[in-house]
Amino acid sequence: MTEQPRPREIAAIDMGSNSFHMVVARIVGQSLQIISRHKQRVHLASGLDEHHNLDQAAIQRGLNCLAMFAERLQGFEPENIRIAATYTLRQSQNAAVFLKRAESVLPYPIEIIPGTEEARLIYLGVAHTQPETGKKLVVDIGGGSTELVIGEGFSTKLAYSKHMGCVSYNKYFFPKGKISSKNMASAQLAAEQKLESIATKYRNKGWQTAIGSSGTIKAIKEVLSGRGHTDGVITLKRLEQLSDDILNVKNADDLDFVGLSEDRKSVFAAGVAILIAVFKSLSIDEMIFSDGALREGLLYEMEERFRHSDIRSRTATAMASQYNVDIDQANRVKETAEQLYNQVEPQPGMTKAELATLLCWGALLHEAGLSISYPGFHRHSAYLLRYSTMPGFNLEQQTVLATLVRFQRKSLKLEEMPELSIYKRKHLYPLIRTLRLAVALNGQRSEEPLPNIVVAADKEEWQLSLPNGWEKNNRLLAADLRQEQEYWRKTGWKLTLNED
Repeated sequence: MTEQPRPREIAAIDMGSNSFHMVVARIVGQSLQIISRHKQRVHLASGLDEHHNLDQAAIQRGLNCLAMFAERLQGFEPENIRIAATYTLRQSQNAAVFLKRAESVLPYPIEIIPGTEEARLIYLGVAHTQPETGKKLVVDIGGGSTELVIGEGFSTKLAYSKHMGCVSYNKYFFPKGKISSKNMASAQLAAEQKLESIATKYRNKGWQTAIGSSGTIKAIKEVLSGRGHTDGVITLKRLEQLSDDILNVKNADDLDFVGLSEDRKSVFAAGVAILIAVFKSLSIDEMIFSDGALREGLLYEMEERFRHSDIRSRTATAMASQYNVDIDQANRVKETAEQLYNQVEPQPGMTKAELATLLCWGALLHEAGLSISYPGFHRHSAYLLRYSTMPGFNLEQQTVLATLVRFQRKSLKLEEMPELSIYKRKHLYPLIRTLRLAVALNGQRSEEPLPNIVVAADKEEWQLSLPNGWEKNNRLLAADLRQEQEYWRKTGWKLTLNED
């Protein structure tokens, strides 16, 4: 009897500002079967000082938690794990220090994801775990930020991330756990002011069902249930009654509600204040709770990427259209870059294979900056790729794309390369060389296919072999390649041109 292959197991870690979560699932047929969940309160956001540096105590709490998670992940292949860090590490000036130390504890890449990407993944997690049809409003109040998304099916229509969370608001508005009507009103007003710029958009877009996700809203739902509201529905009236009862105590330590855990007490008042502001600003009638959140979104996207299309392809294509990229030229550069890189890295490992994919998207979008102006368009392209909202891409991937297109032409000021955490600078150098050659070789924007070009690479020394007599018949392009040789020489690289 043939032994059946073991189902693929995948894991996702959500490094939130308040808690770290890990969920492990098994892919069974067309569905995901959750086989374990792990949660640790880390209070990472409370370790951010006024200069946005994480203190050593917060870093150590985070590392201790990751070390525990690592025990469960022994034997997992890197492609079966996604780790996403959110608001606090987005804000942290010394995030690179934390990520470097985390490498020795948990040897898998940690992605710092943008707020809008966090919102999209939260929505994906909710959409996959909720039976409701029609348009959904999803609200997720985390430790440092609040995500608000309207979507339908598995697609988002409107997504924002606001800098307001239960840990950061607790620290600012309820110092040392002090509770007062003044503090409560100030926190609520600050949240309403944060939402003011987007509230009309959300109300105009509309939704059929409002859904809350993650710890803050879960805690509120459980406390309301302990007060007799066992239907699981959150309303503004119930929230305001809860707020009044919170004000009966002077300090968060004295909160004594059925369903409120000890470790949630300190941030509970801040969470209630933010949710009241959300209800009022968006005119929400009622809200239900979903167990699906960011970590489930990461899992479902992993499974989706494994079997179906990658959302990043759709993002890159949409962006090319948005910035009126000459698709024919972009595809010529992309095909040349692929052909050259396959010769340089004929058997890439996982990291280099991922970078090869980013190279293709960089080639596709290398001229996006022409929509701003021709002079310095490579810098404009880099800016657009670094700071645009790009669903499916984490911050590091956007930085890689921006770096590639920034160095596609002109002088190689490599000292201007940004710091990276998942990838190493040396990983990017072959990609930069490849894209530069692909751009130069297609500089005439000709529809005639390029001849067979062979590249051989030995670290910083590359040899380009061209057909015999090619240079004589392509003098303008040959001059561009001679100029490219000079750019390489000035940065300590070497490009040799041969004719067979």
